[in-house]
Amino acid sequence: MGNKNGSESNIAIIGSGYWGKNLVRNYMQLNNLKLVCDSNENSLSFIRKNYPGIETCMAINKVISRNDIQGVVIASPAETHFRIAQESLLSGKHVFVEKPITLNIQEAEELIALSKKNSLVLMVGHLLQYHPVFVKLKELVHSGDLGRINYIYSNRLNLGKIRREENILWSFAPHDISMILSLTSEEPVSITSTGGNYLHKKIADVTTTHMTFPSGIRAHIFVSWLHPFKEQKLIVVGDKKMAVFDDTLPWEKKLVIYPHQIHWSNNLPVPDKASPQYISVPQSEPLKQECEHFIGCIRSGQKPITDGVEGLKVLKVLNASQQSLDSEKSINLKVKEKSFFVHESSIIDKNVSIGNDTKIWHFSHILSGSSIGKNCTVSQNVMIGPGVTVGDNCKIQNNVSVYEGVTLEEGVFCGPSMVFTNVYNPRAELRKMHQLRRTLVKKGTTIGANATIICGITIGQYAFIGAGSVVNKDVQDYALIVGNPGKQIGWVCKCGERLDQDFTCMACETKYSQSTSGLKICS
Repeated sequence: MGNKNGSESNIAIIGSGYWGKNLVRNYMQLNNLKLVCDSNENSLSFIRKNYPGIETCMAINKVISRNDIQGVVIASPAETHFRIAQESLLSGKHVFVEKPITLNIQEAEELIALSKKNSLVLMVGHLLQYHPVFVKLKELVHSGDLGRINYIYSNRLNLGKIRREENILWSFAPHDISMILSLTSEEPVSITSTGGNYLHKKIADVTTTHMTFPSGIRAHIFVSWLHPFKEQKLIVVGDKKMAVFDDTLPWEKKLVIYPHQIHWSNNLPVPDKASPQYISVPQSEPLKQECEHFIGCIRSGQKPITDGVEGLKVLKVLNASQQSLDSEKSINLKVKEKSFFVHESSIIDKNVSIGNDTKIWHFSHILSGSSIGKNCTVSQNVMIGPGVTVGDNCKIQNNVSVYEGVTLEEGVFCGPSMVFTNVYNPRAELRKMHQLRRTLVKKGTTIGANATIICGITIGQYAFIGAGSVVNKDVQDYALIVGNPGKQIGWVCKCGERLDQDFTCMACETKYSQSTSGLKICS
C-alpha cells in the first residue's frame, strides 16, 4: 500500500484545467509526476508541450489500473470527486482530492472508512492550511499569545472568477471554514447564512456565514465575486492581541499583530491602541508545501493535516450553511449521539437503517437499502446487502456475507464463516441476478460455523443447523439438521438443548407437540 520508505512516489493527476495546471507544475518540480489524465485533448496537448516526458491519457481507468502509480491527485469537478476517489482507494492508491472532499456527507464518510480500512492516505486540498503565514498565525493562537479568542472573521472577495457549476459559498468559503475550524479546534453549534443571487436566480454571488462555537467564539465569513477589488483577509481578535492575515499584501506585511487592549475606566471600556508588529515568516509557495506534505504522508504513513476527517468537518459546515441559505433559518448542529456503534474501519452506505444498541465491528460493510434491527452484533469482516433485512437481536459472526435476497428474522445466530447463496447455478461470465432465489431464516434459528445454506429455502423458527452442514431444502420449526446434504436427526428446544422422544427439553423441561410446521410449545 504505497511507498512509505522509498525515495520516489509516482503521482497521477486527474484534471489539468485552471487549477490542475498549478498542481502539475508543482509535482513536476518535485520530480514525482508520472501521469496526467484529462478528458480535454487541448489540456493534454498543453501538458505534453510544456512538460516533455510526462505521460498523458484521457480515461480514468488507465490511471486506476497502473501498478506504478502510488498517489492520485484529483482536480476534476466536485461532482466527480467521490467516484474517482473511491475507485482510487479501492485500487490501493493514496488520494489527494481538491476541495470539497465530496458533495454529501455519507460519501465523505465512506471515503474515510475506505482509506482507514486499506491504510491509505486521504488528503483534502485546503490550501491555506499550508500557507506559511497561516501556519505561523495558528501557532500564535494555539500558544495563547493572542489570549482568549473572542471572534474571527474572514473576507474573500473579488470581481470574478464567476462559476456556474457552484455558488460563491462552495467556491470561495471552504478555505476560510478550514482555517477557522483549525484555529478554534472545535466545530460550530449553530450556523446562519444569508446571500444574494444577482447574476443568476439560482446561484448565490454573495454570502455571509455566521458561526457560533461551544466555547463562545463567534466567526463570520463574507465571500463575493461581485466586489470592486480583491480582498483575502483573516482577522483573529483575542483579549490580549489582534492578528490580521492579509494575503493580498507583500510577503513581509502579510501577518501583523496589533497589541490593542481594552481597559476599563469609570466602569467604561476604553480602547488602548498600540503600534502594529509585522511578523517575519520565511517565504515559500503554499501549494508546493501542500504537495510536499502529500508526498511525505505517502512515504511516512503519517496523517495529513487536512485529512478526510478534517475535510468532512468542513463539508458539514458547508452543507449546514447551504441549508441555512435555502431555508433562511439558522441551523442548529447539536446532533444527538448515535445510538449504535460502528467501528471506524467499517463502511456504512447511504440509505441504511441501524437500530439502537447495535454494534458493527471491524472491516464490515453494510450496503445500501439494508436494515439492521436493534441490539444486533455484526462481527468482523461481515457484508450485508444490498437491500437485506436483519431483525432485532441477531448475531452475525466473523466472515459472513448476508447477500441480497436473504432475510433474517429476529434472534438469528449466524456462526463464523457460514455461507448464504442467492443464485442456484452461478457463472462468472453470466449475470444471473434476475434468477435470484430468496431465503428466509425465521426467528431464533441458529446456523453453525461453516454451514452452507442453498438459496430458495425457508428455515423454520428456532431450528438448529449443525456446523459444516449443507442445507438445500426447507427446514421445519425446532428441527436439528446435520450433515451434507443436511438431514434432520432430532429436535431442539427454544433454549438450544435437544428434546427427548416425548418432545420434552432435558434442560428446561419445556414440552412441545407436533404441528404442521414442525413443533410448537404446549400451552
